[in-house]
Amino acid sequence: MARNAGSTGPRIRREQRTIAVMMRIYCCDHHGGRDALCASCSELHEYARRRLEICPFQDAKPACNRCEVHCYSAARRDRVKAVMGYAGPRMLLRHPWLSLWHLIDARRPVPRLDRR
Repeated sequence: MARNAGSTGPRIRREQRTIAVMMRIYCCDHHGGRDALCASCSELHEYARRRLEICPFQDAKPACNRCEVHCYSAARRDRVKAVMGYAGPRMLLRHPWLSLWHLIDARRPVPRLDRR
């Protein structure tokens, strides 16, 4: 199911781009990072990117808020929720295509993990 780093499909690459854009919006508005993410946001972004690479659903991945698998540790989950909650509504104007794709992805059926 999970793939090696560098062999992710288009859905995961789009998710990685979306979280990167959300991190930039959040960091810029909260920490003043204009050209680069601050250390804290950079660490969180790298963590989210790595978690997407090993997502068990890969290109069948649903939107995070509909997924049955919790990829993030509890502390990081709260931070990512804060980033998504802040940046999500701002994505509509700044990145309408990524927002549209996210809305489409949110309507995907939620796959189940095969638990043998």
